Amino acid sequence: MRWNKAFKIAVNIIVHSKIRSWLTIIGIVIGVAAIIAIVSIGNGFQKNIQQQLGGLGSDTISISSGFDRASECPGPRCRQRPGDAGAATKNPLTNRELQAIRSIPNIAAVNTVVSQSNQVYSLGETATVNIDGVDVKVWKETTTAAMNQGRLLTSGDINVVVVGSVIAKQVFKQPIEVNRPITINGRAFKVIGVLKESGGFGAEDRKIFMPIETARDVFNKTSSQYDSFVVKVKDENQVTAIEAEINKKVDVVRHVTPDTRDFTVISMKTIQERVSAILTGVTLFLGAIAAVSLLVGSVGIANTMFTSVLEKTKEIGIMKALGAKNADILTIFLMNSGLVGLVGGALGTTVGVGIAVLIPKLGVSFVQGGQPLNTDISSQLIIFTLVFSIVLGMVAGAVPAYRASKLKPVDALRFE
Repeated sequence: MRWNKAFKIAVNIIVHSKIRSWLTIIGIVIGVAAIIAIVSIGNGFQKNIQQQLGGLGSDTISISSGFDRASECPGPRCRQRPGDAGAATKNPLTNRELQAIRSIPNIAAVNTVVSQSNQVYSLGETATVNIDGVDVKVWKETTTAAMNQGRLLTSGDINVVVVGSVIAKQVFKQPIEVNRPITINGRAFKVIGVLKESGGFGAEDRKIFMPIETARDVFNKTSSQYDSFVVKVKDENQVTAIEAEINKKVDVVRHVTPDTRDFTVISMKTIQERVSAILTGVTLFLGAIAAVSLLVGSVGIANTMFTSVLEKTKEIGIMKALGAKNADILTIFLMNSGLVGLVGGALGTTVGVGIAVLIPKLGVSFVQGGQPLNTDISSQLIIFTLVFSIVLGMVAGAVPAYRASKLKPVDALRFE
């Protein structure tokens, strides 16, 4: 029997069992659409986050006092660390650690930072804001922030600040602009610059920056103590190696071991890798849940095929009596089940792509007021789901097709 003849008979079987076939196809449609929509949303979300994290500078490393229990040391032993991030006091960083870090090769610049939350007054309003005192000589080299208004801090600046975009636009009812006076801890400052928005993960959007010497006066901190360092490396490919070297050198200076470490070293590259791994896992998990509906659809295909074999038993007997071989009957029913998978996969792909395209236009977001979700529709995913649907249909129909091919002509013709 020719392939085109077998194909026509397979199509005819679907056409003459409309309701049962389409109910089975709907199961495939739901599964394929769910997989494409979920994976496209997950890929888009991952891509968006990676872009935002990339804007933070993948060639920078942050060193801060206090050990970050959440990211570095799961388990009860971390609770005993003297520099635990949750402890009441932390051992500050000093010039000894600064000199040790500066001695490491392939480091372009080290920005020293003192930080504290303080009340900020602007036009009769008050808000508690994170304030960073930075080394103005190297801050512009270690930051990825761009200016929206005004300028960055420079040497010789006194009683002036640069304000993050969120602080400038959202914290106070009256937006903060360049040359606006504000008061921090009872001391008057002039705003000389407002940063551009860097995205949902931009920590600089939610801070006020001032020269480190001024910050020490405001915070009553000594000149030999720091809350954190920001290191910019010359070669981004050396970030992981330099991160390990910083840990090693600072361990020696602070007389600690990896088990008693009271400081945290982490790079933006490491954060990107961790977030990427988490999002990939979540996307695969949700995709696997959606794939369950495909398996349910395959059961429906098998059920439909068994029923079709029963209904077409006499026709099978007639075809065999007229010379059809077992392979011909097997081909017809495998094509039938494959067509069910193909039609379901094609319709499911159309629906899934439609959902993925529609979501960004509707402005759907995970959080109220957050950035709209973006989707990333992969052509490889579409091809995979189509092929998988066809293969799944043929596998589900394999047993019924085999049983149909093994029917004896006499028994088939006698079937009632």
